[in-house]
Amino acid sequence: MTPMPFSFTSLYFDNPIVPGRALDIFDADPGAPKRDVAIFFVHGGGWRAGTRQNMHLLMRGCNGRGFICGATDYRLAGVNIFDQIMDTRHGYRLFLDYLAGRGRPQRVCVFGSSAGAHLAALLALAAPGECGEPLAFRDFAPAGPWVPPAGAALQATPVTFEPWPDIFPAIWDSMQDIVGKPYDAAPELYRRVSPIEHLRPGSRPVFFLEAECEHMFPLDLTLKFIAKARALGVRAEHRVYTRAEHGFLYDLTRRQQREAFDDITRFLESL
Repeated sequence: MTPMPFSFTSLYFDNPIVPGRALDIFDADPGAPKRDVAIFFVHGGGWRAGTRQNMHLLMRGCNGRGFICGATDYRLAGVNIFDQIMDTRHGYRLFLDYLAGRGRPQRVCVFGSSAGAHLAALLALAAPGECGEPLAFRDFAPAGPWVPPAGAALQATPVTFEPWPDIFPAIWDSMQDIVGKPYDAAPELYRRVSPIEHLRPGSRPVFFLEAECEHMFPLDLTLKFIAKARALGVRAEHRVYTRAEHGFLYDLTRRQQREAFDDITRFLESL
């Protein structure tokens, strides 16, 4: 693949700048072919780590196929999941404003991995405020109608925040930590931030990229999500990538990564 020329922009949500609230945009140079769908990336890292820069290699690959890409950060320390949902929505809105300013369609597919897949899924499936998150932070309060994503491509996705049998202890600790209250004390908060609870007729298409060696979020939970979606008339599909591990889609050098990238491109073209 020969990368096309691109431009790089960093945008910040707040003035003064708040660490963790920023957006990187990779845009093809003027005159280069562009797709009608853009891609918004949400990084993983167990809700307490990671950076938007982890998405740059994938963004360059997508940019080489004509997709405008944005990658958001969200605050990691001293916040809960509801703050992170808000930060992700604000980054998404900033990306939509950028597309509008460039005269591009406001059609965006969201992509996330692990914790980023969780936030991306909620972005695609839940309306603003529906999870219980705040809508405004300091002087950043998005105005105008909500423009939901056109679809979601998700890798290593926690489709539910409610505990399941044999849940990986470290990830359950992380989930309870980011909610801010133990599950037994506030189970309703965990249901609110469970993507599967926000499925409804008319929900956007979802494509799950599943690793054969996934050890945190079992495939059977994803299949339950897909079954519920299809019963509601919602398009949902998945593919399992052999010998791939949790969070494998961070580059485009390995066979599994290239296969997944091709599948994402086909999914985007079908939206």
